[in-house]
Amino acid sequence: MTTPPADPLIGRLIDGRYQVRSRIARGGMATVYLATDLRLERRVAIKIMHGHLADDASFKDRFVQEARSAARLAHPNVVNVFDQGQDADSAYLVMEYLPGITLRDLLKDYTSLTPEQTVDIMDAVLSGLAAAHKAGIVHRDLKPENVLLADDGRIKLGDFGLARAASANTATGQALLGTIAYLSPELVTRGVADARSDIYAVGIMMYEMLTGEQPYVGEAPMQIAYQHANDQVPAPSSKNPAIPAAFDELVRWSTERDPEQRPRDARELLDRLRSIESSVRRPDPIPTGATLVLGERGSTGETQFLGTTLLGPEPEAAEPDDASALLVRRSERRKRKGYWLFALVILLTALAGGTGWYFGSGPGSQVVIPDVRGAEMDAAEQTLLDSGFQVTRDSRYDWEIAVGLASATSPDGAAPRGSTITLYSSLGPRSLPVPDVVGTPEADARSALSEFAVAADAITQFDDEIPAGSVIAALDSEGNGLGDSYFERAPITLVVSLGSLPDLVGDSVEDAFAALTELGLTPVEGERQFVNDGSIPADHVISISPEAEGPVRPGATIIVTVSQGQDLVEIPATAGTPMAEALDALREAGFEVTYNLPDAFLPFATVTSTNPEGGGQAVRGSTIAVVGTITL
Repeated sequence: MTTPPADPLIGRLIDGRYQVRSRIARGGMATVYLATDLRLERRVAIKIMHGHLADDASFKDRFVQEARSAARLAHPNVVNVFDQGQDADSAYLVMEYLPGITLRDLLKDYTSLTPEQTVDIMDAVLSGLAAAHKAGIVHRDLKPENVLLADDGRIKLGDFGLARAASANTATGQALLGTIAYLSPELVTRGVADARSDIYAVGIMMYEMLTGEQPYVGEAPMQIAYQHANDQVPAPSSKNPAIPAAFDELVRWSTERDPEQRPRDARELLDRLRSIESSVRRPDPIPTGATLVLGERGSTGETQFLGTTLLGPEPEAAEPDDASALLVRRSERRKRKGYWLFALVILLTALAGGTGWYFGSGPGSQVVIPDVRGAEMDAAEQTLLDSGFQVTRDSRYDWEIAVGLASATSPDGAAPRGSTITLYSSLGPRSLPVPDVVGTPEADARSALSEFAVAADAITQFDDEIPAGSVIAALDSEGNGLGDSYFERAPITLVVSLGSLPDLVGDSVEDAFAALTELGLTPVEGERQFVNDGSIPADHVISISPEAEGPVRPGATIIVTVSQGQDLVEIPATAGTPMAEALDALREAGFEVTYNLPDAFLPFATVTSTNPEGGGQAVRGSTIAVVGTITL
């Protein structure tokens, strides 16, 4: 099994401010990461454009357009954009971080949603989209992947990467943008989009949420596009008869092939959605003309309905005494009915007022919980008390917040006024055991150290014992080796082996220099040496060695010792000369000598021959055999 390469951006500091922590998602234009805004000490989502698009001006312009489009919107159902900039060749966009899932993830888990769930999600989506349409922005890429469902219950619309200002008709000017399953007929046929194109995508999403499948499928994208352009989206109830008829009408209205027949914008569709909400949430209303008897149940335990008329006219007497009596009875009935209607209006008004007070300023009102992360505990508690909450304290580990400062609240987001909020103080990062990763492949070491902040770039060095690609050591922030434990998310730098230095003995100088340069090393030639045994010819490598002590890393200087060949010396011609003088001459020339006579006879001897013969060359230090005879 091949381990995917580590993401080089994880651990990187973007623009001197945003520390990239982990990857959240990857798309066609950019990758989204979880990061820490070091200036404001908060978690953010940072979208970084793919490097291969950096030279494409149109993609850069579209990336910046997303920031401008989203920044124009300030709405609780639209993902907030905080910042946009350029770091080296990487364009980036900083947004609020919403831990949770997407609508696509929800549909994968549950296939389809109930009408009530669909109403809740679409109400939030249309509210955010209505704000965009009001600001003159067409999203153009609505799909479940761009609907974010936060863990705290918030629903937000994101990814305005294809958004553009809405004119009468906003043309793409290029190949169709957006996901093919949600493209409107006018985008398919004419390549233009306006707010009504977004409405069509919303209708397709509603159909998918209710039925668990998209209305059009095909083996090729063009087959799906053809169906969008030529077919009417079927009623959701044709797939699931339990779906209320009101949704059939809503889906059909929003997916009309003719954009003139659709809602003008998201606000119009949102108003219609809210008008059908009560019928969707109570699909079986009390039948007209039936009296609901509260508290009386039959043998099945169900509330019983009686067939008497609730608001219909009372039966008149079969034979009234006269017209005057009939008019009197009718007048009394109208008067009694008027009293009941008046009482009902008063009751509903009081109920609405009480409900408004309870949820507006009373105990049931929702209050935004202040963000107190990083504040002194006493100051954080006072802030929460001033916002109308009760406070209890607890503590937890937090690798981002210093010990003793406010780490988090539970819950966060919003809570009823007067409710109790748990305020956590930071215990700092946890101390975790450090696994032994020396000798393991780099990818395996990174996986084993996932609870720490392992630097994206490792230090590489040559090592004779650890194979290439495996870890030599793991260092802390000061460059020292790790002990048995280390703090959670604390920085770690891996030292990874490049293998042994190459064996270049006997190679030519040119080949050795080329091989070392390719490895990122800096070769220099050292003092040349004679190799009198003839094992290494001239201009070939005798040995290589680092210039400095310590680990050898790319860029290090390597001393290359080169052969000068054999040290050849001319043999003196000594034949016919006194043997004692000949021996001295040969020794002065740098040779060892052997001879055939005892030392006592040397003064009386003459050289008859040498081996090798005089006049030739031999290696300095080699032995010359001298043969002499005694002359009296």
